Amino acid sequence: MSAKESLKQKAYYAIKEKIISCEYAPGAMLNEEALREELHVSRTPIRDALSRLEQEGLISILSKKGIEVSGLSINDINFIFEVRLLYEPYALLNYGSQIKDEVIYKYFDIFSAPAHAYSKDEYFRLDDAFHDTIVDAIQNPYLLRTYDWIHNQNLRFRVMTGQYVDYRLERTTQEHMKILTACLKHDWERAAKEMEAHLLASKNATFDLILNNKIAEIPRSK
Repeated sequence: MSAKESLKQKAYYAIKEKIISCEYAPGAMLNEEALREELHVSRTPIRDALSRLEQEGLISILSKKGIEVSGLSINDINFIFEVRLLYEPYALLNYGSQIKDEVIYKYFDIFSAPAHAYSKDEYFRLDDAFHDTIVDAIQNPYLLRTYDWIHNQNLRFRVMTGQYVDYRLERTTQEHMKILTACLKHDWERAAKEMEAHLLASKNATFDLILNNKIAEIPRSK
């Protein structure tokens, strides 16, 4: 990788990480000059990074206004779950056999422990890795590319709502174990159904929180 490409990658990943972690909050306005000073790179890497991030739906470059971090509305959250419900059960049903048994056993051991055995951040990393493993079994690169787009939004959504989901952790662990038990039996149809049930439970819990005003909606800019 050339020095120029390295700087472009540095700028891209640094800004992306701050967006996903919500250090750059949804709806926040970014300034190109401030980004240059913060990251100690020239205009070209910053503009290249911003172009990529706009394509991924993480920012909007608004004429005469600046750079806005994309919001996450109720509709966006609904769309995220819609895509996950299409992809993740499908991945298990059609590509589950690609997942090695030792990988399934690894997650079985992890989620055999109670959720409180892990810190919240650690648990979320394990949860993300588990779902990523299932999706990564898909052999179709076009499907994977599309899923990557919503994955970043899902990570942001996780950060925004994480402080409110303690009561879901133990239930999530139980749901994971049902999925993994079916996987160990190579019963991919059952695994797909358990994944669908898990995602629907997560979606319902999320919207219960939103409707009870425990999570403030941050609308996407027009």
